[in-house]
Amino acid sequence: MVCNNSGCLGTEKSGFLIPKWDIDYNKVKIIMISEAPPRDPSAYFSDDQTDYMTTTIQAFNDAGLNVKSLQDIISLGFQITTAIKCPKVDYSIPSSTIKICSELLESELNLYKNAKAYMLMGNVAISAINNIARRQIGKRVIPNKSTYKIRNQEFMFKDIRIFPSYLQTGKNYLIEKSKRSMIAEDINRAFKYIL
Repeated sequence: MVCNNSGCLGTEKSGFLIPKWDIDYNKVKIIMISEAPPRDPSAYFSDDQTDYMTTTIQAFNDAGLNVKSLQDIISLGFQITTAIKCPKVDYSIPSSTIKICSELLESELNLYKNAKAYMLMGNVAISAINNIARRQIGKRVIPNKSTYKIRNQEFMFKDIRIFPSYLQTGKNYLIEKSKRSMIAEDINRAFKYIL
């Protein structure tokens, strides 16, 4: 997968990064889409002890799924990726960049023919999926409302169940107890959905 677009604002193009592990696309049932990779590529998918993976593993454990590594998460039928493939340079990512990057995400999602659910971890992932939906079906899938108001509703994008949630990464994850609890509930609901 290659990005040929140089018009993305608010990202560090030289940091382009996609998940790089050996995975059987046909075994993936749930795709967990978070925001963007960190600036340091070694802090992303390369090690289970990075901040990104530590909080992600904790979120799965909070959901009662008892995992110790990225490989354990993959073995449950999950794939973890980002809506934006380049690190962000500021706190937020411009909507124009999310729209451009959603085309690359759309290509990536097409690889997973047996996916049954997408977990949208935060507003950037929600916006990216809404951009894809507008191109494919002419309308957004997730309404423009606060996540806490909609996360328990059922949303479908074609035959894919959509679970809007909160970002499971970053230092705030360990501080914001209510969001942490909601993320665990959402992971658990998504996992039960594919059983």
